[in-house]
Amino acid sequence: MSTSSITDRLPLGAAAGTGVAAYLLGYLLTYVWQSGSVEERLAGYNFVTELFGGEPIAVWQGVGWLFYNAHFVDTRIDALGGTQSQNFIAGSDGGSLALLYLVPVVLLLAAGLLTARLGDADEPADGATAGAAVAIGYFPLALIGRFLFSYQGSAAPDLVTGVLLAGLVYPLVLGAVGGVIGGAVGE
Repeated sequence: MSTSSITDRLPLGAAAGTGVAAYLLGYLLTYVWQSGSVEERLAGYNFVTELFGGEPIAVWQGVGWLFYNAHFVDTRIDALGGTQSQNFIAGSDGGSLALLYLVPVVLLLAAGLLTARLGDADEPADGATAGAAVAIGYFPLALIGRFLFSYQGSAAPDLVTGVLLAGLVYPLVLGAVGGVIGGAVGE
């Protein structure tokens, strides 16, 4: 049993850092893995858009939509017929694209575990507290990313679920679970 409370030694800087790293690494993995496929899928749309003098959708934005889809955040698209919500991963034929759902899960579990170990959590409850703190770094990037991945205000990750689900629920829950594992290992 620990002699001091985890809140006394909670590594807030490390928690924020692991949260930031989990978000950035998750996006980077998604980009490296799917950018070619996203570019191919956008080619036809971008050709027509450029033909009429519009701005093409950047590949990095399309990859951002997939990254948020991996958090079960739909991409909202304003079209002539109204607004549609689309999860491009769920709408695919499965296969390797469905593996994107694991990217934020694995990285946030690892971030929570690492934060618990850095905080010397020696009990699962202390580990959960330390691990949940990864949201300190993940949340601001999820919020900023939601706006960065917006295409001319007509296509973007859904604001409410982007902030609540990707920014709070995922890092709090998965970070805490990873922290529990880190605290149990520390016992």
